[in-house]
Amino acid sequence: MDVNQRIAEELAVNIRQVNAAVALLDEGATVPFIARYRKEATGGLDDTQLRTLEERLFYLRELNDRRATILDSIRGQDKLTPELELAINEADTKTLLEDLYLPYKPRRRTKAQIAREAGLEPLADALLADRSLIPEQFAAGFIDPEKGVADHAAALEGARQILMERLSEDAELLAELRERTWGKGILHATVTPGKEREASKFRDYFDYQEAINKTPSHRALALLRGRNEDLLTLTLKPAQEEQQEHDLCAQFTARRLGVTGTDKPADAWLAETARLAWKIKLFTRIDLDLKMRVREAAEQEAIRVFSSNLRDLLLAAPAGHKATMGLDPGIRTGVKVAVVDATGKLLATDTIYPHPPRNAWHESIATLARLVAKHQVQLVSIGNGTGSRETDQLVADLQKQHPELRFSKIVVSEAGASVYSASELAAKEFPGLDVSLRGAVSIARRLQDPLAELVKIEPKSIGVGQYQHDVNQVQLARGLDAVVEDCVNAVGVDVNTASAPLLKQVSGLSQSVSENIVAYRDEHGPFANRAQLKKVPRLGEKAYEQAAGFLRITNGDNPLDASAVHPEAYPVVEAIIKDTGKSIRDLIGQSQILRRLDPARYTDDRFGVPTVTDIVRELEKPGRDPRPEFKSVQFKAGVEKITDLEPGMRLNGVVTNVANFGAFVDIGVHQDGLVHISHLADNFVKDPREVVKAGDIVEVKVVEVDVERQRIALSMKSDAEVSRTPKRETATRKSQGKSAPPAPPIRGAMANALANALKK
Repeated sequence: MDVNQRIAEELAVNIRQVNAAVALLDEGATVPFIARYRKEATGGLDDTQLRTLEERLFYLRELNDRRATILDSIRGQDKLTPELELAINEADTKTLLEDLYLPYKPRRRTKAQIAREAGLEPLADALLADRSLIPEQFAAGFIDPEKGVADHAAALEGARQILMERLSEDAELLAELRERTWGKGILHATVTPGKEREASKFRDYFDYQEAINKTPSHRALALLRGRNEDLLTLTLKPAQEEQQEHDLCAQFTARRLGVTGTDKPADAWLAETARLAWKIKLFTRIDLDLKMRVREAAEQEAIRVFSSNLRDLLLAAPAGHKATMGLDPGIRTGVKVAVVDATGKLLATDTIYPHPPRNAWHESIATLARLVAKHQVQLVSIGNGTGSRETDQLVADLQKQHPELRFSKIVVSEAGASVYSASELAAKEFPGLDVSLRGAVSIARRLQDPLAELVKIEPKSIGVGQYQHDVNQVQLARGLDAVVEDCVNAVGVDVNTASAPLLKQVSGLSQSVSENIVAYRDEHGPFANRAQLKKVPRLGEKAYEQAAGFLRITNGDNPLDASAVHPEAYPVVEAIIKDTGKSIRDLIGQSQILRRLDPARYTDDRFGVPTVTDIVRELEKPGRDPRPEFKSVQFKAGVEKITDLEPGMRLNGVVTNVANFGAFVDIGVHQDGLVHISHLADNFVKDPREVVKAGDIVEVKVVEVDVERQRIALSMKSDAEVSRTPKRETATRKSQGKSAPPAPPIRGAMANALANALKK
């Protein structure tokens, strides 16, 4: 298979574009670099197309490697026919490839192999070729006690095993039956007997059926998790009318043996052989294949959703370079305080105890006031964990009592802060700082610049995925790493302030080179121009080519170093300067002049119209940040816990996570509510991301509250009806030392939607 040609057909682009992109990738170029600075080579393939190309290239090359291994194996057995070789070379999926290899795959001794060794294959072939033979009579000639064939029944059983194995290894038959079952099959989940209480979180699936080809990813992963935890039994029925479909598939299998009736003596025996082959061999294989297919599709979709949410979170609006106080809320253990300057440098830390049992409310306000005044704090970032609303109220009191302290307070997600606090990176950055205080530093910095801080945390720990621990961890890591790389390079990095973890995500820079950049900066001071980067140890020409355009130097020797214009293209700018008669500093930002330029005038063999157009656009707004303007949400006063909620309330909230079935919204009660996809808008919504994304500030209406199950149903529809079911309070959990049985779920229109969809 020509991999590049296949990719070109899938992407509907020219083969020359794919050849160029593949060559660049093989040379070590990254997707952001190719998308931004090699448009002429690839014909303008964008980053989305290039990511798809990269993924398919990886898959198809793996497929070709496996193909070569299989061909070598069959060739070594001297069984490779021209027809089989052609079929293997044309196989376009790993499943089909393995189907074709199945008859030749080295295996343990099967019943069919034992039967062949006993000389029973001629019996199977004879009955298949001549239906007029009477099986019991003809089999008598194959009785051989020394070979383990005691009577004609044993001989026929051996022959049947041989034919059943042939049928189970028939790639064409397998493919046809697999697709038939995929189109008609039903997944049926039931609770494991005796585990009803333990499986209460899966109560919606205690007796659940759904078409296998229509099972959405979040439900598929929930069902598979329940099965893996031995709380659910998951079976596949070939169709709604199970027995009828089994009979039809057995007949279909029999036709593969040429059996269409029972006119001849051997027909009945062969039909029974086909039935058993379907039931024991084929359907068992198909059951495993289709459940694997569902799992793989669900994992891919879950990774896509996680990647989309991560992208939105990383590209959330930065509050900017302002002195910031981070508060990591805690009740009994106190609120951890950290103050950082406009560049994120740690200035001061403390711990206050405004909440029970100490209740040092006024003393805490005094401490915060002193720190805010001393360090001229402009922003207070409050983590949204336990105690966040109480701490938010503390800061509100601080503002009331000290109006002279002009600052804004914002509640931010603290997901992953504890992971960062205990990481090797945090220990290296703050060797003498208590682990608990490091979290407050992270909370402060992620308000200033979410991207710069969140890259320090393993993406899986940020908490914007759906069933992230149930998916293929290698594929998840590869997908999320690609998102981080794309986001960092889309924004660009200030080389004089960036941390090593942030620099590591820049195109072409490794961990060691990133650390060398920071070390060089610490020793020699800020970089004055991009050319100085070449003096950094181990930052060679290739790495410089890949990274330079994404590294920014503000207030340096050359204004272009603060832009996304690549140093290799500076001659193009010099030509523009010569034509306009303006200095670079006078030219930057002059839209009227720049928009009158003809990009084609400045092209040459290396830089075409696409690149020159990008350069002119960059000169208009150099180093522009693609992230939106910063906004903050104000939670409703007096609504601090789930028991404060009442159906009908209208509240402001921030979207924390988007799944295929809806969006989760933080409304300030320590438990995200769900806006089901059917309640995201007045009109029909196919994909929740058409309406919302992580970080969006939205107004929602409380529809239903289930305190017992910690579930909140919200709506963004203008005419949403609220549940008339009374709010269910949390049950007492101390009955003879055992947990009380879970209360039955609330019922209502939205509750039914929740019951079917909400599996967070």
